Amino acid sequence: MDSILQEIAELKARHHAVIMAHNYTLGEIQDIADYTGDSLELSRKAAESKAPVIVFCGVRFMAETAKILSPDSIVLHPEPEAGCPMADMADPSEVAAYKLANPDTLLIAYVNTTAATKKEVDLCCTSGNAEKIISKLPENQKIMFLPDSNLGRNVSEILNRPMNFWGGCCPIHDRITVADIERARKAHPGAVVLVHPECRPEVVAAADQALSTGGMLKFVQESAAAEFIVGTECGIMHRMSKENPGKNFYALEPVPVCVDMKKITLEKVRNALRDLSPQVELDAETIAKAAAPIAKMLEIS
Repeated sequence: MDSILQEIAELKARHHAVIMAHNYTLGEIQDIADYTGDSLELSRKAAESKAPVIVFCGVRFMAETAKILSPDSIVLHPEPEAGCPMADMADPSEVAAYKLANPDTLLIAYVNTTAATKKEVDLCCTSGNAEKIISKLPENQKIMFLPDSNLGRNVSEILNRPMNFWGGCCPIHDRITVADIERARKAHPGAVVLVHPECRPEVVAAADQALSTGGMLKFVQESAAAEFIVGTECGIMHRMSKENPGKNFYALEPVPVCVDMKKITLEKVRNALRDLSPQVELDAETIAKAAAPIAKMLEIS
């Protein structure tokens, strides 16, 4: 372990690289990252980055977003097969056809979409800023929210605002049930229940807080509570435990695990830095068109 960490450090210094890691990646990946965060936090860091090389540890659409926001940088994605099933549920050709058939409807894409899909939409959002962004739109504006219908419905309910929803979801969060929450409460009475807004509305209603991963981390740090039931992908508990010694965190059963996030390993990070490959390659048109809805998101949020 020590030798590969040393290799990564040397290669990183040689290439003046920065490493970005999502909160759901393996703990050892989070530990070597310069920046760890959720989609919104990492989007901002990518937009601000002047690094010639960015190693993005997360799923494919996130690495694409980093390339869109830092087009002059070499963006390395250590495992190209680390995809996102939800992102693939919004096929770009289907989104383009919907847009053509519904010219009066604003297409709002969760950032969990491919670069090709982002080209076809009007505005992006994340789980951390969706409520804020949609609340700023004219009340009479028709909206199609894609691809996550759970997140869309949860925001719609909070804002009491009708919207249309694509048929997608995060398989990891969609599998969480009210019964899972109830079992966890019985096992850990008094613990605060946190869930992700990608969960179904009835699960959100059964929890104490529904927050993005960044929101969860902030809430835990500021809370006087000592115990938390964590209703999202288990990788976040590594950072929670590091940042909050003395507090206890419990995963739901069955434990929510994103196998794609776990495909990023230290060996693959080392290899990517050594070979400067695999690189995220996007054509100029895709970068320009996909950057527009992301830029609008960052401006509003």
